[in-house]
Amino acid sequence: MEIHSFQVTPFCENCFVVCDGGEALVIDPGDVSPKMLRLLAGCTVRAIVNTHCHCDHCGGNAELKAKTGADLLIHRDELPLLRAMDVQAQMFGVQVAPSPDPDRFMNEGDVLTVGAASFKVLHAPGHSPGHVVLVGEGVAFVGDVLFAGSIGRTDLPGGDYGQLMDSIRTKLMKLPDETVVYSGHGPETTIGVERGSNPFLVGL
Repeated sequence: MEIHSFQVTPFCENCFVVCDGGEALVIDPGDVSPKMLRLLAGCTVRAIVNTHCHCDHCGGNAELKAKTGADLLIHRDELPLLRAMDVQAQMFGVQVAPSPDPDRFMNEGDVLTVGAASFKVLHAPGHSPGHVVLVGEGVAFVGDVLFAGSIGRTDLPGGDYGQLMDSIRTKLMKLPDETVVYSGHGPETTIGVERGSNPFLVGL
């Protein structure tokens, strides 16, 4: 299994492409870069996944879906945000292409596969109502729930600090310390590092 990271959008958002056995899973395509498309040209894209539907994480949905034909997956509770991408973009003074509606909804406990690798879907609201994380193969793709040394913001529409902390406590802090954490912004980290040094997680 290979994990490729592409930093896109003015928000320096991390789009991840997981490749295994000639297949690929694209996570949070805030935009689409030529380098990303060259990588995907040699793969069958199993799915495009939005961990949540803030515009910096799904601005590339339309282009990527048009070029790969892959299904778009979100949690049902993110649909209002997906359909309001133009309003979100105006809030931040940027432009994004409207996204198509999802082909399928993800639910807690679903398993997504790419090649021989598999990832379990966990519902982790707080940063947004339908935020999900993908966990498997010793890694966790956590979107904007947890960052190296920080946590996701909760001051955007649908954010809830109590929910976010509960999601971190019940979904992420139960993972092994060696789990590698791939966040929507910033560098990778591990659960153990964040458990021991993240100032927002004291007492969890």
